[in-house]
Amino acid sequence: MTDTHSAARADASSIVDDALPPTLRAARTTLTALWNDSADLDELRRSIEYGAVGATCNPVIALTTIGRHLDEWGPRLRQIAAENPTFSESQVGWAAVEQMSVEAAALLEPAFVEHAGRNGRLSIQTDPRLHNNPEALVAQAERFHALAPNMIVKIPATSSGIVAIEEATYRGVSINATVSFTVAQAVAVAEAIERGLDRRDAEGKDTASMGPVCTIMGGRLDDWLKAVAVRDRVLLDPGVLEWGGVAALKKAYRTFTERGLRTRVLSAAFRNQLQWSELVGGDLVVSPPFDWQVRINANPFDAARRIDVPVDQEIVDTLYERLPEFRKAYDVDGLTPAEFDEFGATRHTLRQFLAATADLDALVRDQILPSV
Repeated sequence: MTDTHSAARADASSIVDDALPPTLRAARTTLTALWNDSADLDELRRSIEYGAVGATCNPVIALTTIGRHLDEWGPRLRQIAAENPTFSESQVGWAAVEQMSVEAAALLEPAFVEHAGRNGRLSIQTDPRLHNNPEALVAQAERFHALAPNMIVKIPATSSGIVAIEEATYRGVSINATVSFTVAQAVAVAEAIERGLDRRDAEGKDTASMGPVCTIMGGRLDDWLKAVAVRDRVLLDPGVLEWGGVAALKKAYRTFTERGLRTRVLSAAFRNQLQWSELVGGDLVVSPPFDWQVRINANPFDAARRIDVPVDQEIVDTLYERLPEFRKAYDVDGLTPAEFDEFGATRHTLRQFLAATADLDALVRDQILPSV
């Protein structure tokens, strides 16, 4: 499923100025879509200049953005509380997340129209406290979907999340699966989305304008593999440990392509430039934090197609032989859905998202009920 604008970009390399920033050059000459891993409006405006056609929001991003712009968001939080006197701190915080997401989505509407719904979307993340409740995830996904025409909703790739992803897709919600680190999770997500799309197709409902993606948090997979190597006292060349996430991303992309799945892979949680440069050329999404885009564009990358260049087999073999956790992440059947929740990177990331949610509650409390 390729929009005509993307096809035109793929044929335009001969007329694109080599002096353009690498992210913009890749966006204009390949099928690789750039999204911004932040809903901060200042960053998003600049990222759009770098070629971005999407963005995201989650508890960590919302907490960071509100804290960075407290002169603006402090009064807004107090206004939300005043207008909704029965709201808890959590409800006030999530209302702010919704406002932030709608405002960011508005900046992306031109890309949404240009790409016929495949890009131009703002990813808004469901409450991490609902990660084990499919019905609640679907209900919140439908609410978020209705906030703006170009919303895409993040649901975790947990065992319960897979159930929610199929049902929300069936109800017309475009999904961005998150808390996802492994090829097995990505395939389970894409197959769940496929089932949801097939159910819609069978009933004559629209699927062409939906733009599902499945995130693989490559940098967080690398973090977990490094932690396991330390825990298990496994010594590896440090350079080897920078490639685990890239290897999983490339494997998932190949698998999606071979199986004709309608979901795109999305690369997120950047820890190195490989998580952009090694994926350029693929019909997928890369979503670096804005600072990573600035750094990439400050360096002489040629934005060459590398999606089809395999990770050095010696590196893959070393990771596969020395770190059983990499096998779980790399093999298509490395984990069952019942095991998704137990994977170390899943637990660590859910805990971070839950902690950020609690921190957002505390920030709201300080604004609406300051200490004497």
